[in-house]
This record gives sequence, C-alpha cells and structure tokens, in this order.
Amino acid sequence: MMDIMLSLKDVNRATLARQHLLRRHDGTAADVVHRLAGLQAQEPRPPYLGVWTRLAGFERAELHEALHAGALVRASLHRGTLHLVTAADFAAFRPVLAPVLDAAARRFPDLDPAPVVAAAERMLAERPHTFNELRPRLAAEFPGAYDRALGYAVRMMTPLVMVPTEDRWSFPRDPAFALPGVEQDPRPGVEHLVERYLAAFGPATAADAQAWSGLGGLKPVLKGMRERLEVLTDETGRELYDLPGAPRPGGDAPAPVRFLPDFDNLMLGHADRTRVLAEEHRAAVVTKNLRVRATYLVDGFVAGTWQVKRSGKKAKLLVTPFAGHPLDPLEEEGLALLAFAEPDAASYTLEAAS
Repeated sequence: MMDIMLSLKDVNRATLARQHLLRRHDGTAADVVHRLAGLQAQEPRPPYLGVWTRLAGFERAELHEALHAGALVRASLHRGTLHLVTAADFAAFRPVLAPVLDAAARRFPDLDPAPVVAAAERMLAERPHTFNELRPRLAAEFPGAYDRALGYAVRMMTPLVMVPTEDRWSFPRDPAFALPGVEQDPRPGVEHLVERYLAAFGPATAADAQAWSGLGGLKPVLKGMRERLEVLTDETGRELYDLPGAPRPGGDAPAPVRFLPDFDNLMLGHADRTRVLAEEHRAAVVTKNLRVRATYLVDGFVAGTWQVKRSGKKAKLLVTPFAGHPLDPLEEEGLALLAFAEPDAASYTLEAAS
C-alpha cells in the first residue's frame, strides 16, 4: 500500500482513539479490557482507574463482578508483568508470551525450574496459595535453593491467576494465586498478538510492539504481514505499521483532559513514547526504580503528574504540572476521578503542588 506520512499529532490522536481517550467507550468493562489487549495491573487500584477514564458510566462493581465471575483475570503476561485481561485473551496470549516468561524464570542459572514448577502445580492443585505460603513449602522440597528464585520461577513459568477477594479494588496486599482453569489456546499465534497490539496502540513500529510484549524478533513478523497491513511513516521517516481501517482521526481532532493511573498502558505501550510524552518530561514520569507515575493529558500529551492525598474524610488531588497552565480545565475531570478513587470521602479538592 502507498506510504502515508503522519505528523506527531496524527500519531498521537490515532493512539488516543484506540485507547478510548478521545471519547469514552460505550460498552462494558470487559469490552475495554479486551480492546486494550489487557491493562497493566502491577497494583490493584490502577486498572480500575484505567477503565474509569476510558468507559462511559463505569462503576466499580462491574469490574469487581467480572473478576469474581472469571471473565477477567489478573496474571503475569506482557514483559513478565501483571496484567488484567479477559480469560479468552489469557488463554490466547500466554502461549505466545511463554518465551518471555520462561527467559525471565531462567535469570537464576543455578536453579532448574522444571521440577520446581511441577512441585508448585501439585501444591496449587490442592488449593490457592499466596507466595508467602508457597515459598516455604518449595524451600522444604528444594533445600539450598534461593527461596525468591523458587517463587519467581513459579510465577513466570506456571499459568497462574490471582484470586479476587472482597477488597475495594478486588485484591489484598498478599493475594493468593490459583491455577486458572482456563485451557491455553496455542492457535492464535504471534501474528494475532501483533494485530491486537496494533488495534490498541497503533500505528507503531516493530520496536514498539516488542517493548509492549517483551517478545523479540517481531520485525520479520511485521514484514511478513506487510501485504495485509498499512505501511505509514512518521515525521522522522520511521516505518509504522497499522491495520487497514483502524481509527486515525487526524492531528486536529480535539483531545479532552484525561487522567491516567500509575503504570498506565499508554506510558508502557511503545519503545518511543514521544507520541504522548515529551522526552524532557520522561524522568518526571518514569522513576529510577521503574515506577511509572500517574499522569494527566492536556491536548493529548502528558502535561503533569498527579497523586491522591487523604486526610480523614478530606480527599485532595494534588497535580504537578510540567509547565504553567491554568487548573480550571482539569477540575471537572479531576474531581470526578477523585470521587471514584475515594468514594467514602466527604469533600474533594484539586490543588497544584507548591
């Protein structure tokens, strides 16, 4: 197909459209999770906030109930990190991502993970375990092995899902893990994963798809799919791939203020994050210990970070702008987010950090 050149704002608006950040999706929480090919879920609350900012009329109970029904699961997937995905996507994605997870498990060269995984599966067949329960049992069977290595090997190489509870954000600090009861489906394969990535994050390079998934070697995969993809270029001349007919509303499309949680997909879905995050602001968002701070978007780009401060019944959204801009445009969306995140507070305010 003929090359099309996209400006930075064209790429930005296309990505925001796929992420339901130009207009909230009118559907279900499971729809949003599926459309995004999973949400980063290192901590329990951020996926709820990530769905809230993308779904019209979202209420916490909907996601909570979907987790308890098993329609959605929280498990280790892309890049070996925790994600919230549909059960069907867990079954389809995990076989494709197995090399990433297996390689992570082998970071401890003195440990043979196969018998450890077999022992853990035997124990987990009895009942769900927290890793604080599982590690001592494994250590007793594998004396002399580093207990953290035992737990890590199991976490990466065994298809596990977290067991939801009645906690506000559906998981406690020390969650139990269980065998998922979902058969892995090897049929979709890597091309299916790439297509799902482009649907949620495109237009994108092979390096972007690799950064999101953790899989290497995707450049020849995308080249092999070239005949059924659109081939575009950005302002720097880089080749971008996209799905034919996927939304690309143009750089002049209006982009409303949006608040994104810690570890949001938008911050982690590309090798080159400049489509949403200027390079000079990267260090303010991604910390040295690899925490990805909560951010907010103004005109489609990250304009600052935010955090919730709670004092008794008072909840405050404290924003840290990267450059001077009025707070008025942030107030409606920010206070709505705060009311969702802190439903038992009696008052809500938005302030700029001094």
